[in-house]
Amino acid sequence: MKFSLRLNNDHPVQTYVDLAKLAEAGGFDQFWVSDDLFLRSAPVILSAVAVATKTIEIGTCIVNPYTLNPAEMAMMAATLDELSGGRFNLGLAAGAGDFMAWIGVEYKRPRTTTVETVQVIKKLLSGERAAFEGKALQWTDEAYMRFKPLRRVPVYIGAMSPKMLHDIGQYADGGLPLLFPPEHYQNVMPHIQAGADAAGRSMDTIDVAACIWVSISEDRQAAEDVLREKIAYYGHAMSPTILTQLGLTQADFEAIDRAVMQENDIEKGKALVTEQMLKIGIYGTAQDVIMRVEKLIEMGATHISFGPPLGPDVADAIQTLSQDVLPYFR
Repeated sequence: MKFSLRLNNDHPVQTYVDLAKLAEAGGFDQFWVSDDLFLRSAPVILSAVAVATKTIEIGTCIVNPYTLNPAEMAMMAATLDELSGGRFNLGLAAGAGDFMAWIGVEYKRPRTTTVETVQVIKKLLSGERAAFEGKALQWTDEAYMRFKPLRRVPVYIGAMSPKMLHDIGQYADGGLPLLFPPEHYQNVMPHIQAGADAAGRSMDTIDVAACIWVSISEDRQAAEDVLREKIAYYGHAMSPTILTQLGLTQADFEAIDRAVMQENDIEKGKALVTEQMLKIGIYGTAQDVIMRVEKLIEMGATHISFGPPLGPDVADAIQTLSQDVLPYFR
């Protein structure tokens, strides 16, 4: 069984260093950091983490080919892998179209662009020339790394939609499927399996992280409040597939999105989050978390990835997970 942590890129850099060291000491296998727009740079954060740790794997969750060119992704991946001594994982996806609209970036062919990005990056990190004539990418024979990568860095695809989940199985070394709620795992895996079957691959070669939102604290009300804020900020970007799982629609989040994004009133947005929406994640004590994770493992999950908000005190949450949750399953 593998366990990982995912954090947003909204903390001071030193905080990630401290949390990564705590996670490493607590037995976590991986430490992922997002690269959302207008927050801190994940590559810089992970560089600091790489220097401060020794064994824990690090990764981006996620970078996208619209704001970071695939050539620069490969450069960043190879360099961070070198710095960390072969511990870097590249998590990428198309990103969210509404976020691209903030900066006037045209969001064309997200699935095609993501798949073609994976294909060229695999070539680059294998030391090959990446000449490519695709629908989104057109590269010449001069597209190749001018230094030798330490290894071919594993590439993970972040996904929510059925087609992108299929692409995890067909093209990627691993997957970061966002499970809202955790029980959505049973709907996710058949799509990844179909992709693996189409490529003639064994699922044993694909590391699928069951990515869940967790807010953990002995103070259940405080844990709930933190999860409410997360849902208020990101709920509008969830795929129809995930919303259907919960009996919700994107229209249910319109007032919340308006409060948070346009009115900049996060407290109003949090107040509009319903009990049904709270089922998207897990909140409460270690026992609450164990009960929901048990269901995931019963469904066949072999990698559990705990993601933000994690709790009112992230360091305490990591310690609780390390001391009470991880040992229970190991």
